Amino acid sequence: MPDIDLDRVRALVGAANVLTDADAAPALVDWRTVYAGDALAVVRPGTTDEVAAVMSWCAEHGIVVVPQGGNTGLSGGATPRGTRPCIALSLQRMRAIESVDAAGWTMTVQAGVTIEAMQEAAAAADRLFAPDWGARGSATIGGAIATDAGGNNVVRYGNMRDQVLGLEVVLADGRVWDGLRSLRKDSTGYDLAHLFVGSEGTLGVVTRAVVKLHPAPQYQQSAMAALTDLDRLMDVFALARSTAPDALTAFELLPETGVAKVCDTFDLAHPFATRADFYVLVRFAGTRPVTDLLATFLDDASAAGLATDAAVAATAEQEQRLWFLRDELPPMGLYPHQAEGLKLDAAVPIERMVAFHDAVRAIADELAPDALAYGFGHVGDGNLHMTILPLTDDDVPGFRAAKPELTRRIDEIIVGLGGTMSAEHGVGQELRSRVAAQKPPVEWELMRTIKAALDPDDRLNPGVLLPE
Repeated sequence: MPDIDLDRVRALVGAANVLTDADAAPALVDWRTVYAGDALAVVRPGTTDEVAAVMSWCAEHGIVVVPQGGNTGLSGGATPRGTRPCIALSLQRMRAIESVDAAGWTMTVQAGVTIEAMQEAAAAADRLFAPDWGARGSATIGGAIATDAGGNNVVRYGNMRDQVLGLEVVLADGRVWDGLRSLRKDSTGYDLAHLFVGSEGTLGVVTRAVVKLHPAPQYQQSAMAALTDLDRLMDVFALARSTAPDALTAFELLPETGVAKVCDTFDLAHPFATRADFYVLVRFAGTRPVTDLLATFLDDASAAGLATDAAVAATAEQEQRLWFLRDELPPMGLYPHQAEGLKLDAAVPIERMVAFHDAVRAIADELAPDALAYGFGHVGDGNLHMTILPLTDDDVPGFRAAKPELTRRIDEIIVGLGGTMSAEHGVGQELRSRVAAQKPPVEWELMRTIKAALDPDDRLNPGVLLPE
């Protein structure tokens, strides 16, 4: 990075909030340690006015801005890149929950509030903020909006896009768009708020949001069931939906490969004495008791030959233990060579999930037979997180050689099945060179037109999302 005087920025946000050198280093590497970059500084504004002032300064000096939330992204979308002078703009100081409107079923928050803090604030008002995933304690609402994050509860409540009612956004030139509205219906033109959802910081910096709240479930219970065969997965899902169409909030696929590794890594007792190749983790929740519904589902699954065994959570502690297994399935905390691996965030039509899983496993067996391949994820929305990675130092060179063809073949499968390469993690740097075939050229042209209109100098998070 060139030597640019940052004294004006220090005056805007306070010297302690302009981090350089070793102080900035943790924010310049992504969570998976796959991507790293350089920046003039990590700048941490504390208010919307400070964000606007910093953005104006960057516009005046031609500085690139890379917005950053909790830095728990999985596609390299919040890591600086390239050689242009840039700052990483961290929103983590903007942590105020401004209001919880129980009567209006909304919450208004600043962009740096964590998902977990929002869940707790909603629960204190007898409401539910529905999005949930393993990094809830560090992921922020701003980052979740930027990537249109999903998580475990999408089958019932939808993605982040479905939670957003209004936004406040600082534009590339420092102007502030106040779209912080709580209206459920507004037909006066383009839906600008949702334009910024999933934009990965390429169109503006989200500083505040109004999101939906839902009725807090008075009752919830989870069970982990052992599948007789992966080919019956859709039958089990259909049974769960028909048993409790209004109570099914999560339906997750867990492979024995991953469950056993989590148990071994964290010294946990395995839920089952007799192991199966795959399990489903199901949660029913609602304003009325769900124990009988869950029992009916499990009994019917057993009678139909869909499940061989089940572990039912009888206490809140047991519930947390089952979901801990799911939260820790991503490879970052399990395998030392995870950064070398191929991480997939694909979604396909739900009836094609098993075909996708089997196709990926077959390609991996053919091209990288020594690698570990396993899949887990959100059955209710077709989002299967497949991971393929080398297990030993000796496996790394061969895996590196096979990875380009492995990636190409799997991407062809995703597109051929009518799927998407990014269901909830964002395109970021990781998928930018791969997503072009997923959409028709006119769709990318429309996106580039919007980008050029809002960021004509390409200073907002360049090098992510839109393919070359």
